[in-house]
Amino acid sequence: MSEPIIQTRDLGKEYVRDEFKVVALAGASILVDKGEFVALMGPSGSGKSTLLHLIAAMDRPTSGEIRVLGQDLRSLSDSEIARWRNAHIGFVFQSFNLLPVLTALENVELPLKLTKLGKKERLDHAKHALDLVGLADRMGHTPRQLSGGQEQRVAIARAIVTDPDLILADEPTGNLDATSARDVLTLLGRLNREFGKTIVMVTHDPHSAKAASKVRHLDKGSLLPEGQLPEDWELR
Repeated sequence: MSEPIIQTRDLGKEYVRDEFKVVALAGASILVDKGEFVALMGPSGSGKSTLLHLIAAMDRPTSGEIRVLGQDLRSLSDSEIARWRNAHIGFVFQSFNLLPVLTALENVELPLKLTKLGKKERLDHAKHALDLVGLADRMGHTPRQLSGGQEQRVAIARAIVTDPDLILADEPTGNLDATSARDVLTLLGRLNREFGKTIVMVTHDPHSAKAASKVRHLDKGSLLPEGQLPEDWELR
């Protein structure tokens, strides 16, 4: 049996703000197997984005253990983490994070500039990624010439252009209308089913979570046991 893609044990993250200690995540243990599509659900402040950022090595835990793709993330230096993340992780942000002065093609090409690929190869890969998300006819458009849904699809193309082992999405439909949100979720589902991509998605929306094959809930900084909901979940 192969090793899980993600393994955390008693993972915790604390911040100090104005001399007060804030517990963002406490004792989170989770296993995610290759090819799974997992939704992390919970209200604002529940710790779901903190957990996602720790998995992406965008932040470091205060306590506990974390292995992603067999790598102990706590053992890596900052420079090693940057190289590891670019090689293995595709991250989709709620706010798209596209550079406004670049075209869709140039935005998607950006992560490849950290690789050894030549210019032609980079552009070929970027064009293929944009074609995959249905934007072959928008390659020369800048973000302001695109709709919100199209911007997020460009962001997904940028996330998959390096053929990452793991796609992490933080509220990918949070800034979208219902139709665009449905298109983005359909695309993520296709990447999971047809291309075998392992996906972990943070969302507070039950409708978005239905796109995933497994749902885990967080509440007040704690990851609840599988199948358990917060006590007042229906009120949220």
